[in-house]
Amino acid sequence: METRKVQRLGPSTLAMTLPAEWVKAHGVEKGDEVTLRTGGKGTLTVLSESASDEDTTATIWADNLNEEGLERAIVAQYVLGRRVITIARNDGTLRSAQINAVYQAETQLMGLGVIEETPEQLAIRCSVDPEDFTLDNLLERLESTGSTMRAEAVEALAEGDVDLARRAINRERQANKIFVLLLRLIFTSFRNPTLAEEIGLESTFPLIGYRSVAKNLELTADNAEDIATIVIDNADQPLAVDPETMQAIKEFSDAVDELTTTAVRSVVERDYDLTIECRSLYRRIVDREFEILTDLPPMENRPLLQVREVLVSLAHTAQYAMRNVEIASNLALSVSSGYVTLE
Repeated sequence: METRKVQRLGPSTLAMTLPAEWVKAHGVEKGDEVTLRTGGKGTLTVLSESASDEDTTATIWADNLNEEGLERAIVAQYVLGRRVITIARNDGTLRSAQINAVYQAETQLMGLGVIEETPEQLAIRCSVDPEDFTLDNLLERLESTGSTMRAEAVEALAEGDVDLARRAINRERQANKIFVLLLRLIFTSFRNPTLAEEIGLESTFPLIGYRSVAKNLELTADNAEDIATIVIDNADQPLAVDPETMQAIKEFSDAVDELTTTAVRSVVERDYDLTIECRSLYRRIVDREFEILTDLPPMENRPLLQVREVLVSLAHTAQYAMRNVEIASNLALSVSSGYVTLE
């Protein structure tokens, strides 16, 4: 870490010189404007005029990439915050499979659209404006989507409703879009701290925690998809479960919903009291998977295994919620409050 002395230039003006290496690296010259951003804990960030324009375009060379590899490369560049992504080959024209991969990636990513297409290359542009979103709102939307999927999947299980199960699975695409958009905003805010305020943060400090919360919520949506898949895979022979057991599963799912919702609230509100409430909610349901399995009436192995898969998915969702509670606790206690005084 480098230190510099603050000098007085006038009765009310203090000044500090910029490091020569930084000035040279960013092409800053006399008369140029720089952006200053104040942050928490006495921080001041200096950004060059070109900081927000750096690395906003990328070219993916598709010569040695198959369809899957190209699709993953596009998603990666989207997450890294590229505004325009060009797909091209050093030798020859793009193959049909590669073009299909570009359009497949487009359907998975929010705000992405093709702006130019020739036999040799294809360009896509992201129209997402960070000012249109906040990380807190996106976390709540991702949690809400997962909860809706879970409710539909459990209801489909109870009714043997394959169409409702498919509806739940179709929502997973939206959950994935929100998750990847969250990653994009997190990465771009880390690289350009001026964006942090635009997406609802006072500093970049919470970003690493938000990355983990987003992943946990994405995994809970996958858990809901697993339950819906059980319904679809057994369309010809719906799960035969007695009404009492099915009611117990629904109540377990409702309790998990309350926990996941409260856990995300504790993150976005930085509320330590809510984390305490979450721990209390978890203690009430931590043994429900075992209790329901223990109380099951005699049944064949196939439905027994399916019930267990459903309960495991719900239990895993509760565990992911508690991971989010741990992050919320860290965020809440990182500032002075009724529970802690920082000096």
